[in-house]
Amino acid sequence: MMRGLKKSLAVLAFSFVLAPVAMAQSIPDWQKTWDETLKAAKEEGKVVVVGQPSPAMRNVILPAFTKKYGIPVELIAGQTSTIVGKIRTERGSGIYSADVFMSNASTSVVTLYGEKMLDPLKPLLLQPEVTEGKYWKKGAPYFADPERAYLLILFASVDSLLFINTDFVKPEELRSAKDLLNPKWKGKISTEDPRLPGGSGVQSAVHFYTQMGPEFVKQLYVDQQPVIQRDRRILTDWMARGTQPICLTCHIDDARDLMKEGYKLVEVFELSDMKNRITPTPSVLSYANKAPHPNAAKIFVNWMASKEGLELYSHESQSATLRTDVDESFLDQHIIPKPGNDYVDNTDLEWVAKGQKETADKMRALLKK
Repeated sequence: MMRGLKKSLAVLAFSFVLAPVAMAQSIPDWQKTWDETLKAAKEEGKVVVVGQPSPAMRNVILPAFTKKYGIPVELIAGQTSTIVGKIRTERGSGIYSADVFMSNASTSVVTLYGEKMLDPLKPLLLQPEVTEGKYWKKGAPYFADPERAYLLILFASVDSLLFINTDFVKPEELRSAKDLLNPKWKGKISTEDPRLPGGSGVQSAVHFYTQMGPEFVKQLYVDQQPVIQRDRRILTDWMARGTQPICLTCHIDDARDLMKEGYKLVEVFELSDMKNRITPTPSVLSYANKAPHPNAAKIFVNWMASKEGLELYSHESQSATLRTDVDESFLDQHIIPKPGNDYVDNTDLEWVAKGQKETADKMRALLKK
């Protein structure tokens, strides 16, 4: 009996010794790395994100990240092609200020990736809800670059072709792209500058060029005398007031508040003589090399690619994500790609890097004449 009691006590004592080891082993490796990264990120003090001048990004999405993790976000907002040009100049002087880029496909592919301003983002992805294939429509996080590591595509949406104010433009007056050439719309159309690289202006103009041809582009962008403005929010204000009731490059997150106020702003997805585009709008996610806050950047990109981050971003930007678990019931169904439909794929890197660039060069040459 005594021998049995001693044996039981020995087993009990041994189990107490092993308990901490077993508990430590039960913590997933990713969780330990995550906890260490989060601690280091808070010590770094902030993350610097280069992105679009979106009210949703500034007022909703980034504050939600800071509230969750206690890490402030410094947003450098503006037309990304212009901002990246300034960052290129800074880097020439040895100044590295950006951690994460959330830029359009053209700037991401041609400038950031093409000029080797990035480090691989894929190794930064830690959380299982971000890394596991079942959470993604393509079976894994989708990287557009050949190495499948640098340019993370978060969205794949059907892009609208233009916006109109129906107090001034009746939907039946714009059934086709050719209807934009009606003399009554001369001076009544607005757009971001189609000559600047990387922005919505050039992307829209390139789409018109590929779908309708160079003569149409000349008539639309020269003969119709569209009003050009680099600040996209001003474009939306003009459309609301009716001075330029047709906008080729307005954004839903700029128009939403005005629509709530009663302005009859409508997103047009269908023109009888044009195909729709699949775009990675609102942004492609990438990681700057020599990032000054690498741990904070790692926390940010994981959250941005998570269900919570992307569902919030999707709701605010009205864009369809590539995640399988994000609720899309609130989206305009025109935005969600339909299986079997013939779309122009603006998430394709070869098209963005070569075909789109070559077309943009032809379009700009045409507009100079």
